[in-house]
Parts: sequence; structure tokens; C-alpha cells
Amino acid sequence: MTYKMKALIASALVSWSVAGIAAEPIKIGVSGPLTGGSAPMGVSMRDGVKIAVSEINAKGGVLGRQLQLVERDDEAKNERGVQVSQELINKEKVVATVGYINTGVALASQRFYQEAKIPVINNVATGSVITKQFAAPEHKDNYIFRTSANDTIQSAMIVDEALAKRKLTKVAILADSTNYGQLGREDLEKALAAKGVKPVAVEKFNIKDVDMTAQLLKAKQGGAQAILTYGIGPELAQIANGMEKLGWKVPMIGSWTLSMGNFLDNAGKNGDGAIMPQTFIQEPNTPKRKAFIEAYQKSYKVDRIPSPVSAAQGYDSIYLLAAAIKQAGSTDGVKVREALENLNEKVEGVVTTYNKPFTHDDHEAIKPGIPVMGEAKGGHIVFSK
Repeated sequence: MTYKMKALIASALVSWSVAGIAAEPIKIGVSGPLTGGSAPMGVSMRDGVKIAVSEINAKGGVLGRQLQLVERDDEAKNERGVQVSQELINKEKVVATVGYINTGVALASQRFYQEAKIPVINNVATGSVITKQFAAPEHKDNYIFRTSANDTIQSAMIVDEALAKRKLTKVAILADSTNYGQLGREDLEKALAAKGVKPVAVEKFNIKDVDMTAQLLKAKQGGAQAILTYGIGPELAQIANGMEKLGWKVPMIGSWTLSMGNFLDNAGKNGDGAIMPQTFIQEPNTPKRKAFIEAYQKSYKVDRIPSPVSAAQGYDSIYLLAAAIKQAGSTDGVKVREALENLNEKVEGVVTTYNKPFTHDDHEAIKPGIPVMGEAKGGHIVFSK
């Protein structure tokens, strides 16, 4: 082999290795429950995220690099969420993570991102305290962001629907025993107290409970004209079915999870009329929404998205993150956080078009006025009239 040939081969190897480094993918964590009762939310979120990533990668990625997802099933368990976050940060070296469906899992796990100065975008969990866990003045900078409607916003909408729109004066609260249910119950009670109303009954139930008779009887005996709920699909269906068994039908008005596929399917006609805040309803009423719905249906061979809200918020979280990485010109956590807090370009999402959605002290992308009320009707969610 001639010297010239050796030099050419050496030069080629160097350029290949440099190209390899330059083209190294940007790793983004995805953490959510892909199994169990919360799975419709976790799977829909992940699949919405995957659609966004495939669209971005098809256009050349970000900073000339492809986005690569590292998915983990946190099983809706706090201890598993903690394990997943440490694995994504320390082993997988993700530059950011999107996800968290369950408020308890978020509160237990996101501290590791805060410590590592790596942004995490909560795209489904709604507990009001989530983005305040590391807020000023105790913490100089906060790495926790959100693209879902927090429970302060939702509880105000639920109370407004019951008291102002429907002119009801007696309501009962049924909430599950998780962090999500109990923090949501507190927000509901605060929103009711602000209107001078005390619930006639406040009842708790556990995940996997199948008989809500005792809780519903207390609400009925208290003269409740509506049931306000904070729980997830399977147990919410038991509330709707329990009312049918008792021959007692009052409006069910609750948090966004009344739109979950496993509520609609398990409750059937008993779920019709349930009302809930929604950031996204599966209706193609804008070109962006139409394209997203069609992409989801085609990619996953379904008609109804199991949890449209989760899918849409997941999709949007990736576009916001990509815009921040592009603006930062870097995947450095500090620079990406700073870019998220001061995004220069508008980001067209499925839920809304984001125009400076975050600031240093406000990490909530969804503001009051963005969510609308949805209604369960024939196994789907439609805009409430």
C-alpha cells in the first residue's frame, strides 16, 4: 500500500469519525405508564411524542442531529419513576425528558432532573404543585416545565360549570386516594370556598375499587345535585355505573380524565353527559389538528385516540423542546432551560400556538382560557354546548 493510499484511508477514517460525532442523535427521555390503569394516557402521550419526533427528523432533525427517544414504563409507581429518572439521566445521558402522567410519580422523580440541571416537560400530570416544587426564592432556577392544564385551572372550570352555568348549590366530591386525587380535591374545595360553597359530602376511593355505593349514598343523602370527580378512567366508570345501579342520575363534572378511553368504554351509556375541561378534543377543526389526528390514526391503526389530550400535549411538548434546543444552539441543560423561558419564535402546536409560553418564573404553558369544556357522548368526547 502506497503512502498516498494510507494517507487517504487515514483521512477518510478521521472524516467518518468526525461525521459520526456530529451526527450523534439527541437523546430525549420519555417516562410514563405504558401498562396498568393509566396506560391510555401514557401510551397516547408516547405515541403523540413519536409523531412529533418523526416529523422533526424527516425535516433534518435539530442542529443537524436526529432526535432519539429513550422510552421507559414508570408503571404509575413512584418508586419505579425514581428508578427510571436516574437511569435516563445517568445511564442514557438524555438531554431532557418529557412525560409524567401521574402527579405522585412526577413529584417523586423530577427532583433528579432539577439536581442534574436537565429540563423535564410534564406533558400530562396536572397537580398544581408540580411546577412549584423547585420555584423561587428557595431555588434560583427551576427545570420543571408543563404543557398540561394544572388543577388550579381545571378546578375553577369545574366549579364554574356546576355553580355558575348550571346554577347548582349542592355538590359532592369523589376523589381517589392518590396524590393526584387528593391534591385535586384540595383545589376543588378551595375553588368552592371562594364561591362560599361547602361540599355536602367529600368521599375517597382507591385505585381498583369496583363498588362506589357507599360513597354515592353519602352524596345522595347529602342532597348532592352533582358529583365532582378527581380520579382516572376505570374508577370514574365505576362512579357512573354505580349511579345507574342506584337509579340516581345527577351530572358528573370532573377533571380532564373523564375523557379517557377506559372511562368511556367501561361506563358506556352511563358515562354520557359527563363534563370535563379539555385542552384538546379529537375534532379536526384546524388544519394542524386535522393533520395530527390523521397521522395518529394512520400510524397506530385506531379511530379514537385512547387519550386525545395526552397525545396532543405530548406532541406539543416535543415541538417546544426542539425549538428551545435550536434557539440555544446546544443541548446543554442550562442553555435549553434559558431558551424555554424566552422562546423567540412562535411554536404552532395542536393544543394552541405558543407565543412565549414560559418565563423564568412561570413554567405553565397552558393558561386559563385555553382549555374548553368537553362532554362524553356515545363513546367520544365532543365540545360541550
